[in-house]
Amino acid sequence: MSDPAPTASCASVRVAIIGGGPAGLMAAETLARQGIRADVYDGMPSVGRKFLLAGRGGLNLTHGEPAERFRQRYGGRSTAVAAWLGRLDAQGLRDWAHGLGIDTFIGSSGRVFPSEMKAAPLLRAWLARLRAAGVRFHMRHRWSGWAAGAAAGPQALHFDTPQGPLAVRAEAAILALGGASWARLGSDGAWVAALQAYGMEVAPLRPANCGFEADWSVHLRQRCAGMPVKSVAMALDNAGAPGAWRRGEFVLTESGIEGSLVYALSAGLRDAIGAHGATFAWIDLLPDLSAQRVLAQVAHPRGARSMSSHLQSRLGLKGVKAALLRECAGAPAWQDPALLARRIKALPLRLLRARPIDEAISSAGGVRLEALDQALMAQAMPGVFCAGEMLDWEAPTGGYLLTACMASGVVAAEGVAALLGR
Repeated sequence: MSDPAPTASCASVRVAIIGGGPAGLMAAETLARQGIRADVYDGMPSVGRKFLLAGRGGLNLTHGEPAERFRQRYGGRSTAVAAWLGRLDAQGLRDWAHGLGIDTFIGSSGRVFPSEMKAAPLLRAWLARLRAAGVRFHMRHRWSGWAAGAAAGPQALHFDTPQGPLAVRAEAAILALGGASWARLGSDGAWVAALQAYGMEVAPLRPANCGFEADWSVHLRQRCAGMPVKSVAMALDNAGAPGAWRRGEFVLTESGIEGSLVYALSAGLRDAIGAHGATFAWIDLLPDLSAQRVLAQVAHPRGARSMSSHLQSRLGLKGVKAALLRECAGAPAWQDPALLARRIKALPLRLLRARPIDEAISSAGGVRLEALDQALMAQAMPGVFCAGEMLDWEAPTGGYLLTACMASGVVAAEGVAALLGR
């Protein structure tokens, strides 16, 4: 449900928050707690659309692992994100949900979910609390930047609305515009040019937590697309050999691979493709068996049986795993038991490119943290703060994305409160 849109061509507000995703909403709530009214603007008909979509299969709020390991999930940005988590960490996020009347639990994977496994009840309760606190929502207001020649700062925000152009003057602004994945839900990256025009440093937006393309044979594409590959391990390429192994599962698609195990390694795969034009994902098809055990079973006399029947009988290797082995092992391996055993334990799968960013779960790149102060205010535009996925950081799935987005909203809002207090 939307609040009535203003009909005037000009409006004045104290704090304008552009973007109604988790980061923007958490910023609005943080300001409301300090008695500062915020106006939230969003180009879509309702807020939280990507949040709702993420919750269709069970809303993964955060993760229950130890704090130190949690912080390490943010790679090269772990130090910066750790500071955000100091304002809202995993337990703080669970406590916040409990305050909305939403119970949570930790699943077998360590991921934290609402007891109902749904996003809609949480979002409804959240919006009710925000409205009761005085937060105002302006839907179908698409931010179009600042007027040409306007002084750098938040005082001349411009929106395209169903009633025509709207100029909004604000004492401070928080941009929480999302990345560039799922454009139909509002995250299209269209804000990049507007920020760059005012001297903001923006790293190129790239897909994260995404699938990758491989050059499948027609046979594999027709027979195995959509099939899950379970109980395997995957590693990044390290100078032509596997790096550290990670266990899980993934799915074969018509164009390549996707799924939780792929997403966990997607940053390394994407960066390797960017550096070399292509890369290998190494797959251990039987991670529960040692290399010696696999070699012994492959080399066991097979009599008149075909190698495929032999592998199924001795190792239980069949179905989609057997098809993947046939696809990627290479012809010489089928004549050399030792080489075939090595391929079963380390199968090279050549990946050509990441799938388009609009298909990705999230995006990497965005406003460089070096262009912001510790309160997430832009150094080039005093009074303009940034939060959420539009910042230059990334994380794997598992609740890490949502937690850091919401934590950054707290940090930006506290920065605004300090600025207005001064």
